[in-house]
Amino acid sequence: MKIGLIAGNGRFPLLVLEAARAQGWEVVVAAIKEETSPAICSLGAAAVHWLSLGELSRLIETFKREGIDRAIMAGQVKHQQIFSNIKPDWKLAKLLLSLGVRNTDTLIGAVANVLAEEGISLMDSTSLLEPLLARPGTLTARSPSPAEQNDIAYGRAVARHLAQYDIGQTVVVAEGACIAVEAMEGTDATIVRAGEIMASLDENSPERSLGSSSRTLRRALTVVKVAKPKQDMRFDVPVVGVRTIEIMRGAGASCLALDAGKCLLLDGDKILVAANAAGVALVAD
Repeated sequence: MKIGLIAGNGRFPLLVLEAARAQGWEVVVAAIKEETSPAICSLGAAAVHWLSLGELSRLIETFKREGIDRAIMAGQVKHQQIFSNIKPDWKLAKLLLSLGVRNTDTLIGAVANVLAEEGISLMDSTSLLEPLLARPGTLTARSPSPAEQNDIAYGRAVARHLAQYDIGQTVVVAEGACIAVEAMEGTDATIVRAGEIMASLDENSPERSLGSSSRTLRRALTVVKVAKPKQDMRFDVPVVGVRTIEIMRGAGASCLALDAGKCLLLDGDKILVAANAAGVALVAD
């Protein structure tokens, strides 16, 4: 059995490759030069073909030559890459000109349609990694506090409103105030920015200049990451990992809320160990 893997950045495509091989698939990888980790070459793929971002025609030709009619797209392609560094071939250029809106869903969805027209269907990106999907409930030793629960409820409302326009899927909240929302920079950068905003509020607060430790907003942040209202599980699925917890810890975030069944815990139980060590409450609903 053969399957194609269109590999973006991060560990997601590496995990998909390992899982596919464990389940008996022969995997042909289309690795994006600007994004994919070189580690993809050391995991036993039947073949690894390196393509530049924008080479849609070559992707199709490669998969057809390899006899691929099913593929999985795994791993992010940075939005900045899509909109600034892309050098489209004629097929992708034609596709881009046909789009009225160039957000992630529209662009990757259009690519998926072109692949389907060429006889290559995209499988759900989580189909081989279902055990890593966040299960419902509190996943860590500590449950969210009442204040964090309030922030989660507010954060979910804001994040879902943004997600329906494909703006971003992550918001960072403190005491019912939205500190940062995700756009093109991605989840990690959004959390870092939220921490910087809170640090600047500390430095500039009148209370600090008077020698008081009191403040209007507390340091602890709540991070809410949601799936889109009509999440296409073939691509752009929300993911978090140990690095997410490390970045949260550095930013002063104490709680992470996810959508159950629609967000991958890339490091499995290791993320729960890291969250418990950092005192972070992790919950999925």
